[in-house]
Amino acid sequence: MPITKLRPTYTFTEDRLKELESVVPEAFADGKINWDTLQEALGEHLEEPDAEHFGLSWPGKREARRLASIPSRGTLVPLPGQGVDEDTTRNIFIEGENLEVLKLLQKSYAGRVQVIYIDPPYNTGGDFIYSDDFSEPLEAYLRRTGQADEKGELLTTNTRADGRFHSNWLSMMYPRLRLARALLTEDGAIFVSIDDNEYHHCKCLMDEVFGPERYLATFVWQSRDTPGNDAKGVSTTHNYVLAYSRSDAFRVRRLPRTKKQLQNYKNPDNDPRGPWLGTPLTRGEFRPRDYYPLTNPAGQKVLPPEGSSWRRPRDVIEKLERDNRIWWGRDGTSTFPFIKQYLSEVKEGVVPTTWWDYKFAGSTRRSRKEIKELFGGRRGFETPKPLDLMRRILQIASQPDAIVLDFFAGSATMAQAVMLFNREDGGHRHFLMVQLPEPTGDSDLPTIAEIGKDRIRRAILHMRTEDEGSFDMPPDGNLGFRCYRLDRSHFKAWRDYQGQDLDTVQTRFDQFESPLVDGWQLQDLLTEILLIEGFSLDSAVTRQPAFTHNNVHLVTSDFHDHRLFVCLDPTIDDATVDQLDLTTNDVFVCLDAALTDQSKMRLSDACNLKVI
Repeated sequence: MPITKLRPTYTFTEDRLKELESVVPEAFADGKINWDTLQEALGEHLEEPDAEHFGLSWPGKREARRLASIPSRGTLVPLPGQGVDEDTTRNIFIEGENLEVLKLLQKSYAGRVQVIYIDPPYNTGGDFIYSDDFSEPLEAYLRRTGQADEKGELLTTNTRADGRFHSNWLSMMYPRLRLARALLTEDGAIFVSIDDNEYHHCKCLMDEVFGPERYLATFVWQSRDTPGNDAKGVSTTHNYVLAYSRSDAFRVRRLPRTKKQLQNYKNPDNDPRGPWLGTPLTRGEFRPRDYYPLTNPAGQKVLPPEGSSWRRPRDVIEKLERDNRIWWGRDGTSTFPFIKQYLSEVKEGVVPTTWWDYKFAGSTRRSRKEIKELFGGRRGFETPKPLDLMRRILQIASQPDAIVLDFFAGSATMAQAVMLFNREDGGHRHFLMVQLPEPTGDSDLPTIAEIGKDRIRRAILHMRTEDEGSFDMPPDGNLGFRCYRLDRSHFKAWRDYQGQDLDTVQTRFDQFESPLVDGWQLQDLLTEILLIEGFSLDSAVTRQPAFTHNNVHLVTSDFHDHRLFVCLDPTIDDATVDQLDLTTNDVFVCLDAALTDQSKMRLSDACNLKVI
């Protein structure tokens, strides 16, 4: 097999091109698209250049679309010691700008996340977006949209005096939603919290990214349990949760019946089939076919009330009566009969509705109380979402083994909700949180990312203390998490030179004698290799003690059938090459200079050899 040079890749664009090439292979030559051939292949399906069509448009949309396809220049580096049970957990917290993080997650998590929940900035004029100092394309974008100055320094975004108030928000959201869609499983769904400021724009944007046919519902959440008497005009007491599926494979899961709902099922006639709920036999519409007399057990002839009719034809009613499924009251003299619906026969759970009041999904006041109690009396975060709201989303959208992503994590309410819901139903969901290190002005918790991490730690401690002696959480990492931070890539980025100075050209080549930046660290580079090779951040990484001459790590994952071996020592001993037990599907990654030509030939014959 050929030897491959390992370099950072960006799967979002690559995968889309592969899909296009599989459909129209004749339009590709040497990896490039021949536009004329593609147009000929599409023929009459192409839109006329000046054609008008319905859709959402705003200044900066083309640049926002392009931004989603620009490769990231960053990587993720581990932050050991900041998590809990880091060696066994599958829960992940990432500190960094979420656009770059979403790009880095594409190869490892595409098609693997079942539930995405986000609570993006509501565009109220006081929201912040921060740039990272390593991502040149993002810096340029932030400067262009007025979110950063010429030096790349932080600025507050959109004031209401900004002429592109909504455009800037849409340009921020568009690339993130495009990248998020690629992460969802076929039976996955995304839920977006939003308010009146951007709801209508957000709905149009979601229609464009996911398709209007993928729209599930708009849940109206009663976020305030009391009216705001200080409001000007009308007090707004609700927000929205927009829901879209990845495909028609998504199924809304039913909510469990409440104790109050179960109390509606009774058994006044001691029916051996158990408790039942009576539903009226009449309908509020007159149909001649279904208007006929029935005889109750007392021998009285009963007709439907004027202007109505029975819900079933005569032959069906007779069959139900023979099966003792018609209820005429305790003494059999009622003139308003009911059909019995047995609890044992109805589908498990109840269908969700679009109205979520504060008793059902919590309120902002309750959420502040929750985080205040968790932080020992400190508020910690101004706008948390309630745990019950997150729980309802998990109930209707997640399977027990789901990956749950929140890339506007805030105080990490969803992370706590995932752990609590696992405890409730015995599931093994794990969370993936992404949060910008936005300054808070608090010396103890200087960034919102630190608030999120501290909340998860406190929630874990609280759950373990609360459950001690009464609940045994299995040792599968459900109560734990590991942390990562967005940072510069360890691979040098080549910059084109258009000048004529030979010394400058030679200097640039000399700088690239090694493709890695100076001072790289083993664990940090190992994480970047995992991402490049498409292994998730919760993959099992173990040092192989059997190799005594070199430091060899084995990486395995539930998502991959092959194994990944990594050795980043400056020299790989022949004894190590002899000892490696590789298959043709396995991947071995090492430094190019660490192998002799003979060793390269031997390894390339045995496995997929990739060198740095």
